[in-house]
This record gives sequence, structure tokens and C-alpha cells, in this order.
Amino acid sequence: MSLGSQVLIKKGSFILMAFLGLGAWAEGLLAMDIDLAMDQERARMVREQIESRGIRDSRVLKAMASVPRHRFVPESELHRAYQDSPLPIGHGQTISQPFIVAYMCEALGLEGHEKVLEIGTGSGYHAAVLSLLAKEVYSMEIVEALADEARERLKKLGYGNVMVIFGDGYKGLPEEAPFDAIVVTAAPPQIPQELLRQLKTGGRMVVPVGRAEQELLRIIRTEQGVKVERLLPVRFVPMVPGKGDH
Repeated sequence: MSLGSQVLIKKGSFILMAFLGLGAWAEGLLAMDIDLAMDQERARMVREQIESRGIRDSRVLKAMASVPRHRFVPESELHRAYQDSPLPIGHGQTISQPFIVAYMCEALGLEGHEKVLEIGTGSGYHAAVLSLLAKEVYSMEIVEALADEARERLKKLGYGNVMVIFGDGYKGLPEEAPFDAIVVTAAPPQIPQELLRQLKTGGRMVVPVGRAEQELLRIIRTEQGVKVERLLPVRFVPMVPGKGDH
């Protein structure tokens, strides 16, 4: 039995083996080879990009080491899956830089029992990480094609406690409120007040806010009102409202 042609593609510190003209059996072997190589890259990512930069929450580090980021990027970006940068995922959207995902998750202070709302599903990567840190994750995406793809991807990879909803993130999900935590992965020009109303007393919202200049904020809802903490300067794609809204 001929194995056909082999093309070796060196990308960074690992080698991807692309087999041409092979059947499903050989494609399965290729997938396993890629996953093994990516496991090493993911461990390096956690060690060099996340832990070394101050992330200390052991649950966050474990989740980042577990979720296969290469399964959430387009094939054309596979070789950059574990680089310290955001990557395009189509429709003008991006998958966030790994450090930022870890930082935002740590800022939420999740313990495992929470009900979380994510605004901006994208490829589903951040939702997958959150699913290992919380009890339930509701993730909203305004681009229907991305919502459909992420829903299927998360289901296939076994993240069963994530519900992906196609809809306007500015409106949130009042029928499922209140939430213990809310995370927004695109930047609105101001803090979305409707989302604040859907946050439990004692809950946290982490959101990038601004236009040309953006800041990552942590907002804690208290019985007396809201407490706003400024975390760090960031750069996210703009948060897109639904037609006719805002």
C-alpha cells in the first residue's frame, strides 16, 4: 500500500506532516501527529506567554493548557495557533491573544459554580476556556455564520456546558439573567448598561471599553452601586450592535 507523497512543513519549533492523496485512515494519523506537536506548543505557550507574565490562578493555567487553540483557528493560521498574538478568524473578527484570554479569565475570579455570559463567541475558544472554569457558559455572537460554526465546533470537542446564541450582545440575555460573571470580547465605546443590569450583586464584568484608545475594565456590582477597576490598555475589534440599535 502506497502512502503517497509527504510534504514536510517546518513552522517554528515543530514540524507538520501533510500527506497528499491519502484516505481517512492516514488523515487520522496526520491529525494525531499534529495534535502531539501542538501539545508541546501549547505547554510552551502557557509557560512562556502566560505564567511568566504573572497569571497565577492554577485553574486558569490548567484550562489554558487543556484547550487546543489550534482547533479554533482557520487552517491557514494553524502554524501560528500558539503565537502570542490575536489571529483572524474571518468576518472581520479575531481570536484573542492567549495571554489576554487568561488575564480576563483570572480577572473574573471564577470558582466553578458560576453562570457566565460571554459576549462575542468568535471561534469559541474563550468560551471553551470558560467552560472549564464555570458551571454554565452562555455565549452570544452577532455574526450568524460564526455562531453556527462555533456551536458545532464546541459540541464536537465535547464542551457540553456552553450554549451559543446568535444575537445582539448589547441586549445580553435577560431571560437567563442574572449572571455571576460577564465577559465581553469586543470593545463597546461605553460600558453597556443593559449588561450591567444582568449582573448579579457581587458579580464581575470584564470588558474592554473605548474607540481609538481602549482600556480593560473590571466592574463589580455591589449593593451600593458599581465599582470600576482599570486593568490595562488593550486593543479589541469594535463591539457590533444589531441593526437599528444603539
